Amino acid sequence: MPYSAIALSIDETVEARLDRLNAELRGASAQTVLRAALLREWSDQVTYVSSFGAESAVMLALIADVDPDMPILFLETGMHFPQTLDYKQTLIERLGLSNVRDIGPDAAEHQASDPRNTLWKQDTDACCSLRKVRPLAPALEGFEAWITGRKRFHGGARLNLPVFEFADGRFKINPMASWTQEDVQDYLNRRQLPKHPLVDQGYPSIGCWPCTRPADDPDDIRAGRWAGQDKTECGLHVDKAERPRVF
Repeated sequence: MPYSAIALSIDETVEARLDRLNAELRGASAQTVLRAALLREWSDQVTYVSSFGAESAVMLALIADVDPDMPILFLETGMHFPQTLDYKQTLIERLGLSNVRDIGPDAAEHQASDPRNTLWKQDTDACCSLRKVRPLAPALEGFEAWITGRKRFHGGARLNLPVFEFADGRFKINPMASWTQEDVQDYLNRRQLPKHPLVDQGYPSIGCWPCTRPADDPDDIRAGRWAGQDKTECGLHVDKAERPRVF
């Protein structure tokens, strides 16, 4: 049944909605998932949180095809590679994205917690919390759902990633959950999308400069993220109950 033909129930529970959506769209294309999310399920109550990293152009292009004015949140940590900031502007112009919002840490909290921008040397969890997790929470207010670019081939906690999930009071949509690394590259080539400048320098996954290195394991594209640490996620995709406490 086409997604547009399914009526929503105002009495539908979160669990029932997840079951319905995952049953309907588990094997659907990313384009179909996005159209269902943006045009039927959540409309103006959904956003995409983008790092403008190595694979971000794919999701941004898919979104631009449906609604280039959809709100896109960029966590401006103050620690991005200069190449990432240049790439962000390139993609905005290339794809016609008209509603990209920069989200930064609270200025007073930043000054109190990390006045010299060296917190990452002592506590990477606290640094991620200051610059990403806590700023995102108020930025998501008013949105019932948010889109991510996560994929199962990233490994770790993402191996069993569903297309739709619910965490911290919001739905999360993973349209590219089933995509492979080859799928990503094929789409980039087919659409002739620009690559992040650091990809050709051995960075298949790109975050903040202090905690990102070229990946030394070709089978693990996130091997360069927090290299040498027992850390694989910044905390944005970890349920509140599972996050380490940071002060």
